[in-house]
Amino acid sequence: MTLSRTLAERALALTWADIDGPARAAAKTFLHDTLCVGAAGARAPLAVNVLTAARRWGEGSTCGVLGRPGVRLPQPSAAFVNAFQIHAQEFDCVHEPAVVHPMATVGAVILSEADRATSEGEPITGETLLTALVAGVEVAASLGLSATTPLKFFRPATAGIFGCVAALISLRRLPVDQGVSAFGYALAFASGTMQAHAEGKPALPVQIANAARAAVMAVDLAEAGLPGPEASLEGPFGYLTLFETAHNAAPLTDPAPGFRIAEVSWKPFPTGRAAHGGIVALQTLMADHGLTSGDIAQIVYRAPPLIHRLVGRRPSADMAPAWARLCLPWLGAVVLTRGTVGLADFTPERLSDLALLQLADRVLVEADDNPDPAAFTPATLTVSTNDGRSFRHSVTAQLGSPAQPLTHEQHLAKQAACLDFGGLGANATAVADMIDRFETLPDAAAILSLLGAHR
Repeated sequence: MTLSRTLAERALALTWADIDGPARAAAKTFLHDTLCVGAAGARAPLAVNVLTAARRWGEGSTCGVLGRPGVRLPQPSAAFVNAFQIHAQEFDCVHEPAVVHPMATVGAVILSEADRATSEGEPITGETLLTALVAGVEVAASLGLSATTPLKFFRPATAGIFGCVAALISLRRLPVDQGVSAFGYALAFASGTMQAHAEGKPALPVQIANAARAAVMAVDLAEAGLPGPEASLEGPFGYLTLFETAHNAAPLTDPAPGFRIAEVSWKPFPTGRAAHGGIVALQTLMADHGLTSGDIAQIVYRAPPLIHRLVGRRPSADMAPAWARLCLPWLGAVVLTRGTVGLADFTPERLSDLALLQLADRVLVEADDNPDPAAFTPATLTVSTNDGRSFRHSVTAQLGSPAQPLTHEQHLAKQAACLDFGGLGANATAVADMIDRFETLPDAAAILSLLGAHR
């Protein structure tokens, strides 16, 4: 039996009753997070450009777009635009050990499917949607966990498309053979490299958007009767062989108890996740010792090699927002001047601020000798002051991770801030209330009207 057949059968077999309490709570929490982050993403840099391109591929009345009242697109294009908006500001949730942002792809696809189903008069219930969410995250994160070497392809996109297909298998109740073919076409469409990350280009969220769009296409092709490759994951030219340098498929073949959705982390800041440990460590030292930007001689964040690779880059006066979000030296400078980093910090004026750039020159990221290619911790931030003092803070878990989760109040504050940024702040309480009872909704797409995706 191929892995794709096993995963298709699991997706079809999973029911809400099978899902334990922590996973149920996490599914609702990160659906909430994804919806609000996606609505804020309507005002992300270049989001209008992405919508313009998507409209050239065809207009339609099937699906809406978060934060954009009156906009309707065919399902693949709606999934594309929503996925871009969810990831465009680096504020979406992440499965740290897998180095995968599972909800940027899976969330966008299940929302488009719920909207399409309602448009066709066959609404999907909240319980059904949440079950598919869990099934999709399970596959995307487990694929990431199967890698044993550093990522060279952009795993949120390359693994994400398979998670989307699993979610659609669950929602559309695809026969197993069609599910296998859909995974086969996911392999055919899978793409996304780390070059976009290295250059800090908006191609990064576009790769995630493409994965969401292509997943819908893959399932549509399978439903239309096109047979796809069967050994799409473990075959000699399958995903694990082609996209990862080395792998161990145990997370897929012998999954641990529980569900991957419960292992997902919030992002408390709209930046690369690898920067969060340094941001919180700096906030802590500033609060504990009254440090200000004028005190700083040098800051060194010594962390696993993945951190240096992802956010150790240097800033420049002409950097784009996508580069700045992945630049811990510049983000550290923002924290030193403002105390935090928020959605409004990535304007052209802020990015070219000479004082911030000079302050960023005093912040360094160093790689330690941690052999784990996916490790975010442990790490240490050391601050040296102009008067010769030195302060250190150790990071053993990142804020928002399962080991250090956001409080309910912090979660609600993030979602309210996202909706406010997207011009939907008045709906924050109503959105939270609907999420609380989401599994009881007869039509999961009902929540979209509160998020600017009006019909």
